[in-house]
Amino acid sequence: MTIKVPATSANLGPGFDCLGISLGLYNTVSIEYSSSHKVSIHGESSKILKLSTNSMFVNIFKEHYDKLTNDMGIFSFDFTNNIPLSRGLGSSSAVITSAIASAYKMADVKLTKNELLQQAIKLETHPDNIAPAIYGGFVVSTVDDGVVSSIKKNIPDTVKAVVVIPKKSISTKKSRKKLPDIYEKDDSLYNLSHSSLLTASFFSENWQMLRTASQDRFHESYRMELLPMLFDIQKTSYDSGALICSLSGSGSTMFCLCHDSDAKTLSITLAKKFTDCRVKLLEFDNKGITSYG
Repeated sequence: MTIKVPATSANLGPGFDCLGISLGLYNTVSIEYSSSHKVSIHGESSKILKLSTNSMFVNIFKEHYDKLTNDMGIFSFDFTNNIPLSRGLGSSSAVITSAIASAYKMADVKLTKNELLQQAIKLETHPDNIAPAIYGGFVVSTVDDGVVSSIKKNIPDTVKAVVVIPKKSISTKKSRKKLPDIYEKDDSLYNLSHSSLLTASFFSENWQMLRTASQDRFHESYRMELLPMLFDIQKTSYDSGALICSLSGSGSTMFCLCHDSDAKTLSITLAKKFTDCRVKLLEFDNKGITSYG
């Protein structure tokens, strides 16, 4: 069987740990029964991952497969990775969701997307990346007593994503240490109102409201200080037609959404100015994780 899972961008400014969107950039893995354990890895960070034989995926897969079948099983895994590691594009969520889903598929046990989400939250404590990786589209999520509740909105093809991926990564653990332990009431109310407006803007497709709605006081500026060029990327993006430009997850990628008619110009402008970064023009993904075979 083969499973495909999309990249995601989380937070989108004020939606700290609860808002996320799915991008048309995918990791795939093909799995077959085998006489010996085999792992082949292609694409992003393949040399680094070969040192660990993609152990995170394999370990999660085998743990779930063994529980489902009481059979240790021997498999061949063939990975094609297009999602950059440690750049805020949901690479770990892609591994977790696809590993669990493929274990159920190989065990021939049905698993709904909601059930997959409830399984994945045990390994990825925040739903902002895993929910859009599973459902696709723009997803709002909350967690109560370990149970995730989510609502999805499909993204129309009249808007596109442009992502700017610096060479340097930002550690999620390190960046979280930069955040305040306590937030003032005014800042909390600011983020509550802006994340609410941002959600309403996506669901009503009021794209012109996104720039105002995406302003944040919880995390973005603290994290961007770790790589100051991100402020310049953000300003240039807005000056060049972006409707929203936010730090993707904990970074270091910057995520932009723009009208389809502005996407090519925006991507070219950013690529010319920020030559040390990769710039990708992407569709939005509305399907989420899929499997076949």
